[in-house]
Amino acid sequence: MSTRSASVLYDATGPKARMRYRAFGVLSLVGIAALLWFVYSRLDDAGQFSPDLWAPFEYAKVQQRIVDGVLETLQVFGLAAAFSITLGALLAAGRLSDHRPVRAVCTAVVQFFRAMPLLIMIFALYRAVFGAEPFWALVIGLTLYNGAVQAEIIRSGVNAVPRGQAEAAYALGLRKTSVMTTILVPQAVRSMLPAIIGQLVVTLKDTSLGYIIAFHELLYVGKLIASNTSTPEGYPYIPVVLVIAPIYIGLCLALTALAKWIEARGRRGTNRRTPAAA
Repeated sequence: MSTRSASVLYDATGPKARMRYRAFGVLSLVGIAALLWFVYSRLDDAGQFSPDLWAPFEYAKVQQRIVDGVLETLQVFGLAAAFSITLGALLAAGRLSDHRPVRAVCTAVVQFFRAMPLLIMIFALYRAVFGAEPFWALVIGLTLYNGAVQAEIIRSGVNAVPRGQAEAAYALGLRKTSVMTTILVPQAVRSMLPAIIGQLVVTLKDTSLGYIIAFHELLYVGKLIASNTSTPEGYPYIPVVLVIAPIYIGLCLALTALAKWIEARGRRGTNRRTPAAA
């Protein structure tokens, strides 16, 4: 969009407004820096940066435990992400069905698993179904909850496509399955992608709920390291948090960056398409 067309939509920012925005930006940076310094100073006063508390991370066994926890987390996330998107697509198709019984059943399933607290679902699956398999209790719990949420995202994305697209396809004699797979879903993917990726980030963070069923994901491994390592300064709970939290943040940022790359690649592919010759 050019500057001229943009100025039609809103007034151009004046010198005073630009100075005000810069002042707000500087004040925000100063506030964030002050908050970080306050947190650092409190931790430092409590002795949380003592070399004795950080010494356990020098051992290869502790480092390997953290790596194993990351791998277990990624394994659970990979399966839960694939299963939840598949389940979400099936439930969304059911909710968009012309058959009332199918639509009613899928709606009931979506509403039930969206309303069920995920922690309770995982714990119930672990106790009642997967007694000795916390891995599958966590994967199935994440799949059911996030699949219900993904179903609503996909359904909303399909419904957001202008109705004229479907009506034109029906006028050409296409059946509903062909309309969905060739007309509606391809157009809806672009609008659905940010919400789908956002829910996948939530799925990645929710893998930490495996802690409650003693599954050896990253958070549980961190708890074991902190509770089983005694130092002259005490147990290294805060250092473990300061190591584990950036790993979670890095994984979520990597997933978000991957989503942006996929979205940009799809946009470039669409822009390269040229209309067929008459």
